[in-house]
Amino acid sequence: MNRCRSPRTVAVASVALGIGGLTAVSLWGQKGGSLFVLDAAVAVASLLAALAQLRWPVSGALAATLLAAVSPVATPAATMGALQAAQRRRFPIAVAVTAAGMAAHVVQRLWRPNSGISLGWWLLLIFAAYGALLGWGALARSRRALLISLYERAQRAEAEQGRRVAEARMAERRTLAREMHDVLAHRLSLVATHAGALEYRPDSSPEQLARAAGVVRTGVHQALEELRQVIGLLREEDDGHDDLEPRPTLADLPRLVAEAQEAGQPVRLREEVTDATTLPPAAARTAYRVAQEGLTNARKHAPGRPVDVLLHGGPGTHLLIDIRNPLPAADSAPAVPGSGLGLVGLTERVRLAGGRLDHRIADREFRLQASLPWPA
Repeated sequence: MNRCRSPRTVAVASVALGIGGLTAVSLWGQKGGSLFVLDAAVAVASLLAALAQLRWPVSGALAATLLAAVSPVATPAATMGALQAAQRRRFPIAVAVTAAGMAAHVVQRLWRPNSGISLGWWLLLIFAAYGALLGWGALARSRRALLISLYERAQRAEAEQGRRVAEARMAERRTLAREMHDVLAHRLSLVATHAGALEYRPDSSPEQLARAAGVVRTGVHQALEELRQVIGLLREEDDGHDDLEPRPTLADLPRLVAEAQEAGQPVRLREEVTDATTLPPAAARTAYRVAQEGLTNARKHAPGRPVDVLLHGGPGTHLLIDIRNPLPAADSAPAVPGSGLGLVGLTERVRLAGGRLDHRIADREFRLQASLPWPA
């Protein structure tokens, strides 16, 4: 059975193969010398120091550096220690480890001269190699810090956006609940008025009494429906709202379109609805808000472009609200910057009304479509 290897296991294996192989090659080059036994012991110790660098980069690097002053077989472990210190520790500490490595190799050269290369070229090679390792490690550390910073910023931005979306949804719930609360209070006041007429006019004709009783029964039924929806929407205590005036509904849509046209926005309204008076009040208010948001978005993001508004449906089906407007020019900026949360709240409002909202870009048009249930 295959098992997933941990990053630490992979790192240990890489060091053992890479540094172990280079150390073995260096030891092979020292065979036959009078100090071969010392070199073999240094090779084992330097490999252990290289492995220690994975957990203690500075201590492991300094241990390998001391061994490099004794034997050239510790050079691979010492150079890797300088790279590890540059990648994982602050720059001053990395510079100190690099300087120690350079000094150790100078001591190694003076104690065990190499006839194959002059001292000047040797020093130039060592300084260039350590300088490159220092720069490479510092660059890798800066890049890693930048990536971590960008990742944290992305997480914070995502969390902030999630919070804003949740707040927008909750605000939309509260707004919708307040509107329904106002309509409920308005309806109950009408029921109370008709009930009072029944109480204070007992001498009315049976037809009048029956008519008033029917109005009371219908009003109570509608009030109970509104109350059920309020209870389903309102999750915490309402903050109070004294305005008992009903909110705009689908019947106010022509006025909304006329106001937009007066403001210079070309709007074409097409109504293909049957018996709009039977549409439930909550759905009628939601439909109005969908149209209002669609016209607002078009006015902000595509000013001057024509907007087509289509209403289609009837009792026993669904009410479809379809709003379309051409996209603005690619180099144009929105007339008014938006928070991007309007459609979030609208989606929540439509969902709470039992419908579905969809918005997308197709054929160089922005399309906003909502479908709301319309009971028979």
